Amino acid sequence: MTQKKLKDIKRVLTIAGSDSSAGAGIQADLKAITACGGYAMTAITAITAQNTEGVREIETMSASIVREQIYAVAEDIGIDAIKIGMLPTKEIVDVVIEAIKHYKIKNVVLDPVMVATSGDMLVGGDVAKHIIKNLMPLSTVVTPNTPECKFITGMNIIDTNLYDIAARHMMFLGAKNILIKSGHINSDTITDVLFFENGKKASFPFKKIDTKNTHGTGCSLSSAIACYLAQGYSLEVSVEKAEMYIHEAIKEANYKIGNGHGPINHFYSFIK
Repeated sequence: MTQKKLKDIKRVLTIAGSDSSAGAGIQADLKAITACGGYAMTAITAITAQNTEGVREIETMSASIVREQIYAVAEDIGIDAIKIGMLPTKEIVDVVIEAIKHYKIKNVVLDPVMVATSGDMLVGGDVAKHIIKNLMPLSTVVTPNTPECKFITGMNIIDTNLYDIAARHMMFLGAKNILIKSGHINSDTITDVLFFENGKKASFPFKKIDTKNTHGTGCSLSSAIACYLAQGYSLEVSVEKAEMYIHEAIKEANYKIGNGHGPINHFYSFIK
């Protein structure tokens, strides 16, 4: 097999927090981007001490070091797409906004990491509002789960029938395209729905898999989308390919790691 030349590999920067258990955050992003054929780069916004059972401690990086990480890779390597995860301060949000505008980044995937499964806020309310008002409109696609949709819109989304209203609300707030994720909906089927700024929508239904290995699915999905956008696929095809990748990664995670929610199998197609 002929080895790819470096110039053929698309460059994807993930701006997010670190997960010491390597199931989510920067570590999951690195795995997903690599598995989907991209060259992964990082700008770490926070360091977390966590495992499969939960987060123990978070230490936030300075806005200055986040900025230097982004600009260092942008000036030397270049950026074809950005995936954005946890942004713990308004100053870091401003750094990301500045970089997107300065380097005219076209492919921006925003995974608005704001609300934990428990309902607890992962970032301050003012920071979340700053992301919604100023960063969401700069993003190619926003990928909220239903708790994040609730924070953004005020709607308690208990089934997919409310997705259309929630999406219109987010577009009113400046979002262009929105992928609402259904992992928190109580159903035998997972149906994520992509809403386009032109009014169209596309659904991606999958049978729910009975497994505890779901840690990092949101991070990995948004990273895969960014990777496929960087490779030149349309938004709909990028989301479709990313959804299929994540579904298989969950299905093939036939192992037990830790006592809580374990990681998905990012490299299922390479390691059997």
